[in-house]
Amino acid sequence: MLTAAISAIDIALHDIKGKALGVPAYELLGGKHRSWVPCFVTTSKPAEGDAVAPVRRLLEEGWTSIRTVPVMPAHMPAPASGEQVDERLYEPRESLAETAEWLIQVREELGRKFVLGIDFHHRLSVAEAASFCQRLPHATLDFLEEPIRDETPEAYEALRLMTGVPFAIGEEFSSKWQFLPYIERGITNFARVDICNVGGFTEAMKVAGWCEAHYIDLMPHNPLGPVCTAASVHLAAAVPNFAWLETFPGRDGLPGQADDLFSVRPVLEGTRFRVPEGTGLGVEVNEELAARGEFRFAEFPHLRRRDGSHTNW
Repeated sequence: MLTAAISAIDIALHDIKGKALGVPAYELLGGKHRSWVPCFVTTSKPAEGDAVAPVRRLLEEGWTSIRTVPVMPAHMPAPASGEQVDERLYEPRESLAETAEWLIQVREELGRKFVLGIDFHHRLSVAEAASFCQRLPHATLDFLEEPIRDETPEAYEALRLMTGVPFAIGEEFSSKWQFLPYIERGITNFARVDICNVGGFTEAMKVAGWCEAHYIDLMPHNPLGPVCTAASVHLAAAVPNFAWLETFPGRDGLPGQADDLFSVRPVLEGTRFRVPEGTGLGVEVNEELAARGEFRFAEFPHLRRRDGSHTNW
């Protein structure tokens, strides 16, 4: 939380200085390497119907890098206490078996010309993650994102010996020091740096340089709205080692309010963001409207196994 606060201040200061000097934020970072920032998009297996339809639709829209999520369960009945908690039954072995079959089907029907990855969001053990990868034919996946928790690099090193699928790790890291073992030991292949977690532009550029020296591309984590997106676009412009930026078409900022709250903000053009030429971040916020908003608590679903224990969301 402390580093998130530092990130906000660091990003704001780059915006202020860029506007004061009349230059885009990326000029403060050494200039731009690219005019466009390519993105990846996320989809899932439908509950019924054509299993590959969502991926096929994205390919038809022009997407060339697609991330999937594992097959997830339906909602469980509300607790007897009456609390409004979104609980879902999740058994990793059942999920990974169905997910593997789905991804094999996607490749068989749609080919291998596009990038395909999956994000398990820390839900598996080393054995479960290895079992999942071993169910897939060679070159089914281009990246495996966060299959296990990241506090223990040695666990990822053990998993590395069991699969050749490239890893994408780092969305929860809050400093360059957390990235250190994953970069130096060659555990990750894509750095999922989050500019709003890691310390803003200042720390993210250090991570980027370190990654460049080890032939690791940035694949920024970007689920937090227009300010995070704008900062990530400037970061992507300023580094040579960049793969794709996470994006969510149709969820640009706050649903239904993005135009009013953020009158100027990055706008997805097809499957990519244009690197802006304006000053600072290129974001304008309606502070009066923001001040009138009310705090709304949100909580991720709770995943419960059949034995009653909880597991990671």
